[in-house]
Amino acid sequence: MSQTDVKILGISGSLRAKSYNTAALRALQELLPPGVSLAEADISDLPLYNDDLREQGWPAPVERLRKQIAEADAIIFSTPEYNYSVPGVLKNAIDWASRPPSPPFAAKPAAIMGASPGAIGTARAQYHLRQIGVFLDLQFINKPEVMIGNCAERFDANGKLTHEPTREFLKTMVTALADRVRYLRDRK
Repeated sequence: MSQTDVKILGISGSLRAKSYNTAALRALQELLPPGVSLAEADISDLPLYNDDLREQGWPAPVERLRKQIAEADAIIFSTPEYNYSVPGVLKNAIDWASRPPSPPFAAKPAAIMGASPGAIGTARAQYHLRQIGVFLDLQFINKPEVMIGNCAERFDANGKLTHEPTREFLKTMVTALADRVRYLRDRK
């Protein structure tokens, strides 16, 4: 195996410059177990899903995202909660990436986390994302469920995750996801 044997793609459901969800993905960079790498997908330039566009060929940003997903061993979604559900930009990215041929999400291990100023930290959005993942054939890890509530108290003014218990929770999640990837490889 190479030095980096598990490649994870992080997808933030927020486009905000000071997004706590993007900051949580960046915090994972410091918490990765040995042999694991994390790249971040950029979904900010995806056009709104339109099947007429798809029939003309994949727009370049969509091709890039589909390739990133296909090349990753696993996915981590970091999602805010908008109106009790996933943000439109994240759903749009999923809709583009999920279309045939060769939908890249199929049978891919995945994890979900989310940060919110509210007390329950994106629980509803995460449950909706799990439902979407059933159709996509994503293989979500069940535990830990990472719901970062009261997020403004967990990050500093520069977006660094400073709350040590949350950092340990994120480390546990990314380790569980990497372990799932390796377990599934060993079964092949």
